Amino acid sequence: MKYEEVQELTSTELRKRMVQLRGELFEARMKHTLGQLGSPLEIRFKRKDLARLMTALHMKLGKKKQ
Repeated sequence: MKYEEVQELTSTELRKRMVQLRGELFEARMKHTLGQLGSPLEIRFKRKDLARLMTALHMKLGKKKQ
């Protein structure tokens, strides 16, 4: 997921996507622990996507306050 795509989402869509991604990240970590995860890079990509979503949400909320 690119940052340009994330910027176009509304704050409620960002929050929904964050909840969804946190669940996916939890499942990926559990699969990694059990040895069922195909590629451990999946965890890194999900973590970075979550950071992009959080950054975009903070930017949107910051613009509303100013």
